[in-house]
Amino acid sequence: MNTLPGLGASARWLSVATALVLSACASVGEGPTALIAPRPTAIIPSPSGTSTATPTTPVTIVIGVEACSTASILATWTVTRLAEQTIVVPVDENNVMSIRSEVAAGAGGVILFGSSAPTNLGAQLQALNAVAPDGIKPFIMTDEEGGVVQRMANLVGSIPSARQMGATMTPAQIEQLAFGLAQRMRAAGVTMDLAPVLDVDGGQGPNNFNADGTRSFSANVATASGDGVAFAAGLRNGGIVPVVKHFPGLGGATGNTDVTAAATQSWSALQSGGLPPFEAAVAAHVPAVMVANATVPGLTNQPASVSPAVINGILRGRLGFQGLVITDSLSAVALSANGYTVPSAAVAALDAGADMVLYNADPSTVAAVTSQTVSAMVSAVNAGTLSRAALEIAVGRVLAAKGVDLCP
Repeated sequence: MNTLPGLGASARWLSVATALVLSACASVGEGPTALIAPRPTAIIPSPSGTSTATPTTPVTIVIGVEACSTASILATWTVTRLAEQTIVVPVDENNVMSIRSEVAAGAGGVILFGSSAPTNLGAQLQALNAVAPDGIKPFIMTDEEGGVVQRMANLVGSIPSARQMGATMTPAQIEQLAFGLAQRMRAAGVTMDLAPVLDVDGGQGPNNFNADGTRSFSANVATASGDGVAFAAGLRNGGIVPVVKHFPGLGGATGNTDVTAAATQSWSALQSGGLPPFEAAVAAHVPAVMVANATVPGLTNQPASVSPAVINGILRGRLGFQGLVITDSLSAVALSANGYTVPSAAVAALDAGADMVLYNADPSTVAAVTSQTVSAMVSAVNAGTLSRAALEIAVGRVLAAKGVDLCP
């Protein structure tokens, strides 16, 4: 114990008193509170040998404060709630309230299927969003690529296929077209477009043999890159989250993964012939990437959507992408042909580095498939085959892409 020279017992009394005051202050309340306590009086010896007390200014004592963050709050969420936020629930755009229970449980996304949307879709989606817990709305997703892939052309207008855009429009014109499309999508209540396709492909289709066909901007790598990035920029500037697909490139694949197991070009060929548009998109800071269901010879014999080598190795590692990663539909035959169910594929995808899982189901089975998928994630965390940390990181990316900060 340090004392002032010459103060003897008075100084020792001051040290004890100070400790008692600080101890008492520290016990008053918890959390981010600054306590104002009077500074202990100094004992100053007088010429006569007596002591006088001279009060001084108050001292601000700050008790240990941990800054709030979305990550710190996610650490308090249940595993079930975390799992729900990674789920994208499919629904017919003419019956969106049929998944009210899934949204109320905390589903992170909704994907609209159909070919003609109701005129009051926006009002219906607003009512659906209203039941989301804590006001964390799900992404409202759809496929508005252009050409033969449009879900709500009756509301947002018909636009050319990617291939037609690539052949007849400049990147600036494509960006402007996508900007207008995005504004009309926002007006209809949609917040995310699963587009553009960045695959480099010049073949016929889309059909059961070629998933791309006219969905691709061009068989020329530079054109596919420039036009695809322009379309994504237009969507984003218009208020819609673009999702570039299908990483690492489906152009020239051996089949359509929706109906068969398929492989991309060899990894050595893909690096120069299919990957560059995605590299350009990541360099342009696109917010989201969809991963394909094809295997990649020379890199992985697993479907890319459940492959750590593809997601954590190439997309996250080599390309440095830290945004949102979404799987292609885990209901695809390419997954079942490799022994996966939707629930088991969802667990594998999250473990491989994906953040959101997408699947389709008959309307009568959507509730069951969704419940089984959430249960599979929870069971995997409890069993130690999927880390809770990975789930928290995934949900953190989902919320970041939504612009949600959990701290007040």
